[in-house]
Amino acid sequence: MTTAVASETRTGRSLVTDTEFDTLAAFCADEYGLERCVAERVVDQALALVFVMGSTGEGAAMAPSELVDPGWHTLILHTSWYADWCERNFGYFLHHQPNSKVRTRGLMVDVVDKIKSAGFEVDERLWGTAAECNAPACCGDGPCC
Repeated sequence: MTTAVASETRTGRSLVTDTEFDTLAAFCADEYGLERCVAERVVDQALALVFVMGSTGEGAAMAPSELVDPGWHTLILHTSWYADWCERNFGYFLHHQPNSKVRTRGLMVDVVDKIKSAGFEVDERLWGTAAECNAPACCGDGPCC
């Protein structure tokens, strides 16, 4: 008889130290006017996204959701830290290359699938892929939804 073992997912937060995460989340909350608990979710998802983009080389085919984008901007605005983090994780600097892609539900589902396939937890409400999502205010579910 074969027993299935559930694989554990990881978080974007697990990719950095607690001190680094606290610094990034505090900046994101302050810079973008988010509640701290929401900023923590946003930075967590941005770290997972950027890690998948950099480690797979598929960054050009991926984009953050509108709600996750401030998290990526938070990372790149800490330029020295971000450059070092990229070098340690990918061996190269992952540039932010804004494009004119429309953030469609299909694109977000594809990005979410790639992040999940890499073993990360996904907060679907931040990606606009949760069935009950009522954007723009944190899916409309109240503070820290």
